[in-house]
Amino acid sequence: MHFGVVSFPGSNCEQDAVYALRHLGFDASFVWHQDTNLSPYDAVVLPGGFSYGDYLRCGAVARFSPVMAEVVRYANAGKPVIGICNGFQVLTEAQLLPGALIQNVNLKFLCQTVHLRVEKSVCAWLDLRPGTVVDIPISHNEGNYICDAPTLERLQANGQIVLRYAEKDGSTKPGGSAPNGALDDIAGICNERGNVFGLMPHPERVTDGVSGATQGSVFFSAIVDYAQEVAGR
Repeated sequence: MHFGVVSFPGSNCEQDAVYALRHLGFDASFVWHQDTNLSPYDAVVLPGGFSYGDYLRCGAVARFSPVMAEVVRYANAGKPVIGICNGFQVLTEAQLLPGALIQNVNLKFLCQTVHLRVEKSVCAWLDLRPGTVVDIPISHNEGNYICDAPTLERLQANGQIVLRYAEKDGSTKPGGSAPNGALDDIAGICNERGNVFGLMPHPERVTDGVSGATQGSVFFSAIVDYAQEVAGR
């Protein structure tokens, strides 16, 4: 299993992603934003950070990097793509995922661990029982997910909502549990096919147990079988 981790000018989590993937026993290589060949990779990661300084909007400039045309083709071919934090923002700007990420409702940068409830979804990246609660850190200023009402209905009907912010016991408090104000407490979504996954939390930061947690590992392990299936292995 060989992951390609895209590095944009301003990315700052690509090292974390490569380290986490190698720690889990996978091959992982950096992919420069001007590269246009993704054929060596079984899955692609768009990491967190501040691509192109977050000018205009988060992910708006990165969407036009040469590599992104190939990422779109790669995703449309059914191959696995995950966007973490800024990577999620890039995926929405590239219209590989619906909706948008805007400034947190409290207008403050958030850096904390959150409780996430796993939803029943078509996402190929995560194989956890619905209702499972995992604790994953967030680190963002624009993590407030929004979309229009018809889009939200489609996400719900198609099983595209993968993760929701929740309380420790998996419940939702009155008014919502999203610290950033995200619509419907959405922390992560996927496309209808389930191969493109975007999430604001950072699972790559809790894989090796150094922080006392390894819950992020499951965000990268389940995709292996799917990737081999797509590759015809």
